[in-house]
Amino acid sequence: MSFPWAKEYQPSHPTMRWLDEKLPLPRLVYNAIGAGYPVPRNLNYFWNFGVLAGFCLMLQIVTGIILAMHYAPNALVAFDSTEHIMRDVNWGWMMRYAHANGASAFFVVVYIHIFRGLFFSSYKAPREMIWLLGVVIFLLMMATAFMGYVLPWGQMSFWGAKVITGLFSAIPLVGEPLQTWLLGGFAPDNAALNRFFSLHYLLPFVIAGVVILHIWALHIPGSSNPTGVEVKTAADTVPFHPYYTAKDGFGLGVFLILYCAVLFFAPNALGHPDNYIPANPMSTPAHIVPEWYFWPFYAILRAFTQDFLFIPAKLMGVIAMFASILVWFFLPWLDRSPVRSGIYRPLFRKFFWFGLIPAMAVLFYCGGAPAEEPFVMLSQIASLYYFAHFLIILPIVSAIERPDPLPYSITEKVLGEDENSALAPSAVPVEKSDAAPAAS
Repeated sequence: MSFPWAKEYQPSHPTMRWLDEKLPLPRLVYNAIGAGYPVPRNLNYFWNFGVLAGFCLMLQIVTGIILAMHYAPNALVAFDSTEHIMRDVNWGWMMRYAHANGASAFFVVVYIHIFRGLFFSSYKAPREMIWLLGVVIFLLMMATAFMGYVLPWGQMSFWGAKVITGLFSAIPLVGEPLQTWLLGGFAPDNAALNRFFSLHYLLPFVIAGVVILHIWALHIPGSSNPTGVEVKTAADTVPFHPYYTAKDGFGLGVFLILYCAVLFFAPNALGHPDNYIPANPMSTPAHIVPEWYFWPFYAILRAFTQDFLFIPAKLMGVIAMFASILVWFFLPWLDRSPVRSGIYRPLFRKFFWFGLIPAMAVLFYCGGAPAEEPFVMLSQIASLYYFAHFLIILPIVSAIERPDPLPYSITEKVLGEDENSALAPSAVPVEKSDAAPAAS
C-alpha cells in the first residue's frame, strides 16, 4: 500500500545502508510492519487475530519439526514412537502437547478471523484476493490437520482415516480408484501412514507460502477497518509500528496465557480418549468422531440420510460438506451491498447474529454428538439455514436493506461527527433523503 504521506526508509547506519543497497530486506521489513506502513487508526482487537494466526503457524512448524525427529511413520511402531516421545524424549511431552493444542489454538484463532471477515465484509472489493487466499489457507489447514490426526495411529486416528477417505468412494466412476490411490491400498496401513506423514510435514510450508501471498495482497489496498470507510487522508492512519506492534504484543500475551493454561493444566481436554488405544482394524469404536474443529462440516456430511432420485445420500453429504467451504469463494459477488461493515447494516446484522452464528453453534455441537435423533434433525435444519444464509438471504438483504448513514472518514468516527460530512444526515438533500448512502 503506498500513501503519499508514508515515510520513506532512510537507514542511518552505514552497515544498514550497504545492506539495503545490496539486499533491500530492511526496507521490506520497514514497509511491511514498520512506520512505512500506515494502518487505519480505528482497528479493534478483532484485527489482532491475523498476527495470532501467523504466530500459531510458526509454533506448529517449529514443534512439528522437533517431533518429526523422533516419530516413525510405520504402522507397526507409529503408536509406540508417539509414546516414546511422550515418555523418553527430553521435553517430548511438552512438544507433543504444544503441537496438538497448538492445532486447536490455530483453528480457534482462524475461526474468529474468518467470522470477523464475514461480519465486516472484508471480502468486498478491493480486497477480494485477500479473502480468496484466506479460504485457500483454511482448506490447506484442514487437509494438514486431518493428516496430522492420523499420525499417532490410535483407534480414532485409524478409523477417522478410514471414514474420511471412504467418502471419496461416493464419487461416481472414479471414487473407488481415487480412494485406493490416496491410501496406497484398500485400507489405511503403512502406505497411507507414510503418505500422510510426508504431506503433513510439507503442507505447513505451503501454507506459509500462501500466507506470504495473503500478506502481500493485503498491503496493496491496505487493511480494512470497522467502519468499512476507505482511508482518505493521513489523519485516518497511524504507523503500524509502534502503535499496532504494541497492540498485537498485548494480544499475543493474552493468547499465550490462555494457551499455556490449557497446555500445562488440561492438555488432553480437547483430545479423544480412544486415541490412546493402539489402532485395531478389527475393533470399531462405538462413536467415530473427528477433532472438534471439523465438527460443523462433519455435521453437514451426516445431515443427508435419504437418497434423492438417483443421487445417493452419501454423495450428497460429501458434496454439501465441500460446498460449505467453497461457497465462501463466491461471497465477494453474492453480497452486493455498497456498505461493508455490519455495524451500519441493521438487517444484515440481525441475520448474522441471530441466524448464522446460532446455526454454526448447532453444527459444532451436532458434529461431535452421536449420529442419532435429535442431533441428525438439528444438523439438517442448521445445514439448510447455513446454505440459505449465503445463497439466498445475503443477496436479498444486500439488495433491499437500507444501511445506516456512514461517517465521512475514519477520523470523524474516532474524533466525532463532522457537520460537513457528505453522508451526515444534515448534509443529505430533502429530495434525496430516501436514497441509500454512497458506497464506502
